[in-house]
Amino acid sequence: MKTTVEIPDDLFQEARVYAAQNGLHLREIVERGVRMVVSARPEPPKQFRLRYVTTQGEGLNCDDNWSAIRSLIYDGQGGDGHGGVTR
Repeated sequence: MKTTVEIPDDLFQEARVYAAQNGLHLREIVERGVRMVVSARPEPPKQFRLRYVTTQGEGLNCDDNWSAIRSLIYDGQGGDGHGGVTR
């Protein structure tokens, strides 16, 4: 396939010199560079999968005492457990 590529003048000159010194065509230099970049690309990370875990039983039993649970959570955190702030 033919395409047009813009290369900075200094890099183009270096590539021409390299090609001449090594008996290569400029096309081969460009192809090698593209292949090198494409092959060096890192593999995407594997997708994280959360392991499915179940427990025996009926789940959390809080005896409908959410106020007590909320107070325990906020105890010492600067709140009263009801959205207010205590000092």
